[in-house]
Amino acid sequence: MSDFSQRFLFDDSDIRGELVGLSDSYHHVLAKHAYPQPVAQLLGELLAAASLLLGTLKFDGLLILQARSSGAVPLLMVECSSDGDVRGIARYHAEQISADADLPTLMPDGVLAMTVDPKAGQRYQGIVDLHGATLADCLSNYFATSEQLPTRFWLSADGQRARGLLLQQLPADRLKDPEERQESWLHALALADTLKAEELLGLDNETLLHRLYHEDALRLFDPRALQFRCSCSRERSGRALISLGQADAQALVQEHGGSVEIDCQFCNERYLFDAADVLQLFVDGGTEAPSDTRH
Repeated sequence: MSDFSQRFLFDDSDIRGELVGLSDSYHHVLAKHAYPQPVAQLLGELLAAASLLLGTLKFDGLLILQARSSGAVPLLMVECSSDGDVRGIARYHAEQISADADLPTLMPDGVLAMTVDPKAGQRYQGIVDLHGATLADCLSNYFATSEQLPTRFWLSADGQRARGLLLQQLPADRLKDPEERQESWLHALALADTLKAEELLGLDNETLLHRLYHEDALRLFDPRALQFRCSCSRERSGRALISLGQADAQALVQEHGGSVEIDCQFCNERYLFDAADVLQLFVDGGTEAPSDTRH
């Protein structure tokens, strides 16, 4: 399995972990745009982070991570569905990017937003400053300031593979004593902090966990498949035109010489609508889906 998330538990303490590896889906994301290497690396790390977080949530819907800034990379955005579908995009100014640029250089004055958008229930969003030397630091700081379960991230990407490790402290169950809980948590973090980027990228999960925690009792669960899949469609593009109103949609078609093209920024798919298509969109008050004859 080239793209997966895999959960593990510490049997003798209240800590859970998640490992993520992305290869094919990462390649699909990068193939859609000619990203400079520093941008491709950041986008891969954010893809891994969203996939890690998906493993900690029980919901049916969409998880969205967005990092915005005033710098050379104004936007990183990743979406991960509860079905394991991932997609991502970055916006950047190539002339401002050097080969060795790091996160603080590329995204100064940034903010990080995490949105959980369930199919049923209330939408939740948390926003913090993009503060840290790496995306892993920023995400760890997000959890440290949002009064959620203590959570730490380790992320790495090299343009070929994106990998991530997450550790999360659970509510007291096996260890009731606060000092024992803290000692156990710091022990797990200290060992994870010895992990090198090349080890995270190059080792399989069993080997990696043995390298870190061979003296601890762990349970490694079955991996869960992840895959690149874009949620764009002709129908969704049609709904975007409907939202403009019939007069404005028809005017847009005329302005563009008799047809309007809607491009998906994530996958570069293009959907073409001519005057007849737009008219059909508004039949019965805009309730009918557009025909799927142009794509």
